[in-house]
Amino acid sequence: MKKNITITIERQYGSGGRTVGEMLANDLGIHYYNKELTKLAAEESGINEELFLKADESIRGKSPLRLAISKSVYKTGNLIQPGEDGFTSMENLFNYQAMVIQKLAESQPCVIVGRAANYILKDYDNVVSVFIHAPEEFLLEHAAEKQPMRGRELKKFIEETDEKKADYYRYYTGEYWDSVKNYDLCLNSAKLGYEKCVEEIKAYIRVRYGSDVLD
Repeated sequence: MKKNITITIERQYGSGGRTVGEMLANDLGIHYYNKELTKLAAEESGINEELFLKADESIRGKSPLRLAISKSVYKTGNLIQPGEDGFTSMENLFNYQAMVIQKLAESQPCVIVGRAANYILKDYDNVVSVFIHAPEEFLLEHAAEKQPMRGRELKKFIEETDEKKADYYRYYTGEYWDSVKNYDLCLNSAKLGYEKCVEEIKAYIRVRYGSDVLD
Protein backbone atom coordinates (compact mmCIF):
# COMPACT_ATOMS: atom_id res chain seq x y z
CA MET A 1 0.00 0.00 0.00
CA LYS A 2 1.53 3.30 -1.12
CA LYS A 3 -0.46 5.48 1.28
CA ASN A 4 -1.14 5.17 5.00
CA ILE A 5 -4.91 4.54 4.88
CA THR A 6 -7.17 3.65 7.81
CA ILE A 7 -10.55 2.03 7.18
CA THR A 8 -13.11 2.34 9.98
CA ILE A 9 -16.11 0.02 10.06
CA GLU A 10 -19.34 0.31 12.02
CA ARG A 11 -21.88 -2.46 11.52
CA GLN A 12 -25.27 -3.85 12.43
CA TYR A 13 -25.19 -7.07 14.41
CA GLY A 14 -25.48 -9.97 11.99
CA SER A 15 -24.43 -7.94 8.95
CA GLY A 16 -20.96 -9.48 8.86
CA GLY A 17 -19.18 -6.16 9.27
CA ARG A 18 -16.51 -7.65 11.48
CA THR A 19 -15.92 -10.44 8.96
CA VAL A 20 -15.66 -7.88 6.16
CA GLY A 21 -13.12 -5.95 8.22
CA GLU A 22 -11.02 -9.05 8.85
CA MET A 23 -11.18 -10.08 5.21
CA LEU A 24 -10.20 -6.60 4.06
CA ALA A 25 -7.25 -6.43 6.46
CA ASN A 26 -6.03 -9.86 5.34
CA ASP A 27 -6.45 -8.93 1.67
CA LEU A 28 -4.46 -5.71 2.09
CA GLY A 29 -1.91 -7.22 4.47
CA ILE A 30 -2.60 -4.66 7.19
CA HIS A 31 -3.51 -4.89 10.87
CA TYR A 32 -7.07 -5.37 12.13
CA TYR A 33 -8.14 -3.73 15.41
CA ASN A 34 -11.31 -4.40 17.38
CA LYS A 35 -11.31 -5.57 21.01
CA GLU A 36 -7.55 -5.11 21.08
CA LEU A 37 -8.14 -1.33 21.35
CA THR A 38 -9.06 -1.53 25.06
CA LYS A 39 -5.83 -3.39 25.78
CA LEU A 40 -3.79 -0.77 23.91
CA ALA A 41 -5.59 2.05 25.74
CA ALA A 42 -4.90 0.36 29.08
CA GLU A 43 -1.20 0.06 28.22
CA GLU A 44 -1.08 3.70 27.08
CA SER A 45 -2.78 5.07 30.19
CA GLY A 46 -1.65 2.64 32.88
CA ILE A 47 -5.32 2.13 33.79
CA ASN A 48 -6.59 -1.42 34.35
CA GLU A 49 -8.21 -2.77 31.18
CA GLU A 50 -11.18 -3.97 33.22
CA LEU A 51 -12.15 -0.34 33.85
CA PHE A 52 -12.38 0.29 30.11
CA LEU A 53 -14.68 -2.70 29.71
CA LYS A 54 -16.85 -1.68 32.67
CA ALA A 55 -17.10 1.87 31.35
CA ASP A 56 -18.62 0.54 28.13
CA GLU A 57 -21.27 -1.33 30.08
CA SER A 58 -22.00 1.73 32.26
CA ILE A 59 -22.67 3.88 29.20
CA ARG A 60 -24.92 1.24 27.76
CA GLY A 61 -26.97 1.15 30.93
CA LYS A 62 -27.51 4.89 31.22
CA SER A 63 -31.02 6.24 30.75
CA PRO A 64 -31.87 8.60 29.28
CA LEU A 65 -28.51 8.96 27.56
CA ARG A 66 -29.38 12.05 25.58
CA LEU A 67 -29.57 14.20 28.69
CA ALA A 68 -25.80 13.85 29.10
CA ILE A 69 -24.69 14.27 25.50
CA SER A 70 -23.63 17.92 25.72
CA LYS A 71 -21.21 17.18 28.56
CA SER A 72 -19.67 14.08 27.05
CA VAL A 73 -19.15 14.77 23.34
CA TYR A 74 -15.58 13.89 22.41
CA LYS A 75 -13.10 16.66 21.67
CA THR A 76 -9.51 16.07 20.62
CA GLY A 77 -6.92 16.67 23.32
CA ASN A 78 -9.23 16.55 26.35
CA LEU A 79 -7.09 14.03 28.25
CA ILE A 80 -7.06 14.21 32.04
CA GLN A 81 -3.65 13.33 33.43
CA PRO A 82 -2.81 10.87 36.24
CA GLY A 83 -3.47 12.34 39.68
CA GLU A 84 -6.14 14.74 38.43
CA ASP A 85 -9.83 14.43 39.23
CA GLY A 86 -11.65 12.39 36.61
CA PHE A 87 -8.59 10.44 35.46
CA THR A 88 -10.57 7.17 35.41
CA SER A 89 -13.90 8.73 34.43
CA MET A 90 -15.82 7.16 31.53
CA GLU A 91 -15.13 10.20 29.37
CA ASN A 92 -11.40 10.08 30.01
CA LEU A 93 -11.27 6.35 29.32
CA PHE A 94 -12.92 7.04 25.97
CA ASN A 95 -10.42 9.83 25.34
CA TYR A 96 -7.51 7.43 25.89
CA GLN A 97 -9.04 4.99 23.43
CA ALA A 98 -9.48 7.88 21.01
CA MET A 99 -5.81 8.83 21.39
CA VAL A 100 -4.79 5.25 20.61
CA ILE A 101 -7.03 5.26 17.53
CA GLN A 102 -5.49 8.54 16.35
CA LYS A 103 -1.96 7.20 16.84
CA LEU A 104 -2.80 4.11 14.82
CA ALA A 105 -4.24 6.19 11.99
CA GLU A 106 -1.14 8.38 11.98
CA SER A 107 1.40 5.56 12.09
CA GLN A 108 0.13 2.63 10.00
CA PRO A 109 -2.48 1.48 7.51
CA CYS A 110 -5.12 -0.54 9.37
CA VAL A 111 -8.75 -1.53 9.74
CA ILE A 112 -10.54 -0.39 12.92
CA VAL A 113 -13.94 -1.82 13.84
CA GLY A 114 -16.29 0.03 16.19
CA ARG A 115 -15.40 2.45 19.02
CA ALA A 116 -16.75 5.45 17.08
CA ALA A 117 -13.45 5.50 15.19
CA ASN A 118 -15.03 7.16 12.17
CA TYR A 119 -16.03 10.16 14.31
CA ILE A 120 -12.71 10.35 16.13
CA LEU A 121 -10.91 10.38 12.77
CA LYS A 122 -13.46 12.47 10.84
CA ASP A 123 -10.94 15.22 10.10
CA TYR A 124 -8.24 12.84 8.85
CA ASP A 125 -7.80 12.82 5.08
CA ASN A 126 -6.35 9.29 5.11
CA VAL A 127 -9.48 7.69 6.61
CA VAL A 128 -12.27 5.82 4.82
CA SER A 129 -15.38 5.28 6.95
CA VAL A 130 -17.77 2.41 6.22
CA PHE A 131 -21.13 1.30 7.62
CA ILE A 132 -22.22 -2.29 6.94
CA HIS A 133 -25.95 -2.99 7.13
CA ALA A 134 -28.46 -5.58 5.95
CA PRO A 135 -32.21 -6.35 5.96
CA GLU A 136 -33.72 -8.00 9.03
CA GLU A 137 -34.04 -11.44 7.40
CA PHE A 138 -30.31 -11.50 6.64
CA LEU A 139 -29.41 -10.26 10.13
CA LEU A 140 -31.53 -12.99 11.72
CA GLU A 141 -30.08 -15.71 9.52
CA HIS A 142 -26.48 -14.81 10.24
CA ALA A 143 -26.98 -13.97 13.91
CA ALA A 144 -28.46 -17.46 14.33
CA GLU A 145 -25.07 -18.90 13.34
CA LYS A 146 -23.59 -17.56 16.57
CA GLN A 147 -26.56 -17.31 18.94
CA PRO A 148 -28.67 -20.20 20.34
CA MET A 149 -31.90 -18.14 20.37
CA ARG A 150 -34.40 -17.92 17.53
CA GLY A 151 -37.49 -16.00 16.41
CA ARG A 152 -38.64 -13.03 18.47
CA GLU A 153 -35.95 -13.63 21.07
CA LEU A 154 -33.19 -13.36 18.48
CA LYS A 155 -34.81 -10.33 16.87
CA LYS A 156 -34.93 -8.60 20.25
CA PHE A 157 -31.29 -9.51 20.91
CA ILE A 158 -30.20 -7.93 17.61
CA GLU A 159 -32.24 -4.80 18.26
CA GLU A 160 -30.86 -4.39 21.79
CA THR A 161 -27.29 -5.00 20.63
CA ASP A 162 -27.57 -2.31 17.96
CA GLU A 163 -29.29 0.04 20.42
CA LYS A 164 -26.27 -0.31 22.71
CA LYS A 165 -23.94 0.59 19.85
CA ALA A 166 -26.14 3.55 18.95
CA ASP A 167 -26.26 4.77 22.57
CA TYR A 168 -22.48 4.49 22.93
CA TYR A 169 -21.97 6.43 19.71
CA ARG A 170 -24.57 9.07 20.57
CA TYR A 171 -23.23 9.59 24.10
CA TYR A 172 -19.67 10.27 23.02
CA THR A 173 -20.19 11.97 19.67
CA GLY A 174 -23.58 13.65 19.80
CA GLU A 175 -24.27 12.07 16.40
CA TYR A 176 -26.48 9.21 15.25
CA TRP A 177 -24.66 5.92 14.73
CA ASP A 178 -26.62 4.88 11.64
CA SER A 179 -26.78 8.27 9.92
CA VAL A 180 -25.43 8.02 6.36
CA LYS A 181 -23.83 11.46 6.63
CA ASN A 182 -21.25 10.05 9.05
CA TYR A 183 -19.81 7.58 6.53
CA ASP A 184 -18.09 7.55 3.15
CA LEU A 185 -19.66 4.22 2.22
CA CYS A 186 -22.83 2.43 3.37
CA LEU A 187 -22.87 -1.15 2.07
CA ASN A 188 -25.68 -3.71 2.10
CA SER A 189 -23.93 -7.02 2.80
CA ALA A 190 -27.05 -9.01 1.90
CA LYS A 191 -26.96 -7.68 -1.68
CA LEU A 192 -23.20 -7.69 -2.12
CA GLY A 193 -21.92 -10.53 0.02
CA TYR A 194 -18.75 -10.17 2.09
CA GLU A 195 -16.24 -10.52 -0.74
CA LYS A 196 -17.90 -7.86 -2.87
CA CYS A 197 -18.10 -5.54 0.16
CA VAL A 198 -14.32 -5.87 0.38
CA GLU A 199 -14.01 -5.16 -3.35
CA GLU A 200 -16.30 -2.10 -3.09
CA ILE A 201 -14.18 -0.64 -0.29
CA LYS A 202 -11.01 -1.24 -2.29
CA ALA A 203 -12.59 0.29 -5.38
CA TYR A 204 -13.53 3.42 -3.42
CA ILE A 205 -9.99 3.70 -2.08
CA ARG A 206 -8.58 3.51 -5.61
CA VAL A 207 -11.01 6.14 -6.92
CA ARG A 208 -10.28 8.49 -4.02
CA TYR A 209 -6.52 8.08 -3.63
CA GLY A 210 -5.32 6.79 -6.99
CA SER A 211 -5.63 3.59 -9.03
CA ASP A 212 -2.25 2.28 -7.88
CA VAL A 213 -2.53 3.18 -4.18
CA LEU A 214 -3.10 -0.42 -3.08
CA ASP A 215 -0.21 -1.84 -5.14
